[in-house]
Formats: sequence, C-alpha cells, structure tokens
Amino acid sequence: MERVKTARGHRLVIGAAALFFAGLINGWSILKAPFEAYWDPAQLGINYTVMISSFCIGGFISGLLTRKTSSVFRLIVSAVLQFSGLFITSRLSGGSVFPLYLSYGVLSGLGIGFAYNTIISTTNEWFPDKQGLSSGVLLAGFGLSSLILGRVADIMGRSESIGWSNTFVISAVTTGAVALIAALLVKPPRAEIVLALRNDTPVDETDGLDAKANRPDGVTDLTWRQVLKTSSFYLMFFFTAILAASGSAAISFARDIAEDVGASTGFAVTTVGLLAVCNSIGRVTTGLIFDRFSIKASRLYCGIAAIIAPATVTLALLINSFPLAIIGLCMCGYTYGIAPTSLSATSAKFYGTKHFSEIFSLLSLVLLFAPLAASLAGIIKDATGVFYLAFLILTGCSIVGFFINLFIKKPLSRV
Repeated sequence: MERVKTARGHRLVIGAAALFFAGLINGWSILKAPFEAYWDPAQLGINYTVMISSFCIGGFISGLLTRKTSSVFRLIVSAVLQFSGLFITSRLSGGSVFPLYLSYGVLSGLGIGFAYNTIISTTNEWFPDKQGLSSGVLLAGFGLSSLILGRVADIMGRSESIGWSNTFVISAVTTGAVALIAALLVKPPRAEIVLALRNDTPVDETDGLDAKANRPDGVTDLTWRQVLKTSSFYLMFFFTAILAASGSAAISFARDIAEDVGASTGFAVTTVGLLAVCNSIGRVTTGLIFDRFSIKASRLYCGIAAIIAPATVTLALLINSFPLAIIGLCMCGYTYGIAPTSLSATSAKFYGTKHFSEIFSLLSLVLLFAPLAASLAGIIKDATGVFYLAFLILTGCSIVGFFINLFIKKPLSRV
C-alpha cells in the first residue's frame, strides 16, 4: 500500500473546538444559579464533586475501551450522556437533590470524561513529535469554555425571553450535537499516512536509564498495568496534585482574595476571568516547553512555578498588596494550567503513545483531589479569618513537591 503524507493542523483545531463546547460543564459556579433557590450551597457543592468524580471515571472507562471500540463509538456515547444529563437538569425545579446529582453530576460528568479522553488521545496520535503542543492547545480549549460559554449561558439564563430552563435545553442540544460532529471528524490517522517527525528533541542523559525515549520513535510502550508498577507514576501523580491544589484554591477564592486586598467588586469579578485566561496560557506554553526542552528541564520549570505562585499570594496577603495579589492569583491560574498538560506530555514521553488513552485517564484521576484544596482553604479561612495561612501551607507543600519532582525518572525499558 502506498504511504501518503497529509496535513494535520486542522485536526488540532477540530479537537480544541470540540473540547471547548464539552468544557461548558465546568462552569458550575455560574450554571448553579437557578438551583440556589431550591438547595443550599453545601448540596450544590456536592454536585460539583460528583461531576468531577464522574468525569474522571468516564475518562478511565473510555481509556479501557480504547482497544475494543472506535473513537466514533465513544464519542456517540459521550453525546448521548451529555445531552441526557443537561436535558434532565433543565426539567428540575426543587424537591430531592439526588436527580441533580444523577443528571448533571453523573450523566454529564461521564459524558465529558468520555469526550475528554477520546479527543485528547485520538488527536495526539496526529502529533507524535509535538505531544506537548497538541495537549496544550486541546486543554486550552477545554479550559476557556467555562469563561466564555459560561458567560453566554449566564446572559441567556437571566434573559426573560430565554430563561434558565431553555438555556439548559439549548446547552444539551449543542453539546450533544458537537460531540456527534466530533465523532465524524476526530479520527486516528490511517496506517498509510506518514506523519512528519522532528529529530531535534533535546535528550538529557540524567533523565533516566532510557534517556533516548525523549524521541518520539524511541519510547518503550508500557501498558497501564505496567505503569502502575513504576514509582514515577505515583511521584508524578502526587506532584501534579500539588500543582493543581494551588490553582484550585486560587480559582475558588479569587474574588474574595482580590476584595480583601482592596479591589473593587467589579475588578474582583474580572480577576476570576483573568485566572481562566492564565490557565489556558499555562496549558499552551507548558506544551511548547515540553516539546522544546528535555523532560528534566521541563519538570524543573513546573516545580519552580508551583512554589512561586502560592508564595506570591501569601506575600501579597501579608503586606496587603493589591498588584502583587493579582499577579500571584494569575500565577496560580497559570500553574493550574500546567498540571494537565505536564501529565499528558510526560505520559507520552515516559510510557509511549500506544496505551496513552488508558494511562492518561489514570493520571487524570488527580483531578479528584483538586477540589479538596479549595475546601481546606475555606475551612482554614473560616477558622482563622485569614487566607494567607492556606497559601502558606500550599507553598510548603510545593517546596516538598519540588524535591519529589527531582526523583521522577523515566522507567526502565522493561517493567
């Protein structure tokens, strides 16, 4: 069979666009508005936790099904789940909170997990030489959704002519339709397609025994079961949890922190949007760094950023500096963007791309722990009356994480 070359840039655009619409579900802080009349904040907070948990489970199931099903099948399942979850949510008007947990939490969460894992793993197959950039752009699309589509949904929901119920119906139809379109367009490269590979990826011999695995064609492909036997998996998981912790706490309390240091209510709200933008910038720039530099250098950058971000917020709160607080919060948003991209890029370089879908879904379970940081920060604030203690603790955890990061090495060729 004759092998042919093909363009691939549009594949990245399609994948990012599909994830952009799928990411709407993360705008729960906005979408929960109509339900505040029926259930208390604690019950609505549990729904977000249920959604995140279902999202991680959906991604893991999708990863396990990768070798047995096509991307078309998994995205159709995603479409059905997303539509069902949001449509059922549109019909709720009080009573028991459990239908909300089942619809928005479980069904929509599972659907987004299927789409997230399938689109990232399938699109990345087109970019074996630029796994970092590909992951960064895809994840940036996912991250920007809650900022942009969340605002659109808020305007529609508060409109007398549309209202919240119709907003959820429109969201259900839109996200379901986009997932179906993605099922037709997001496909892995055929066997006869030749993908250009770069041969100038830097190799750092101190990265591990299998240092040449930095190159796309030199990675030893490990199964997810083999990966679970490596120390690198658990060290990477713990370090990324620390990266995500600072971002989660900052995003949850950005408005409150900005107001504490003297920002107006209007600018405090704007700060939340700035964090979302910095989050997306962090995803793209991190991808570029992982493609351009060695794994050791790239992860060193992650470790330093993880310390500076919460430390800056801590200092800003201690000296009551408004400009420094905004900088620190934006840096926390940036590090929150670093977390998923570094997982994706490192996974491909450490464990290969053959079983990327399953392994990435396992690593993505780290998202289950991110909301805990925000909850703990809230508890500390309630107990002490100040925010800086929470970020001081996060700074200490990041310092510990920095040294743990130094021990993350490529696994041996055989596990």
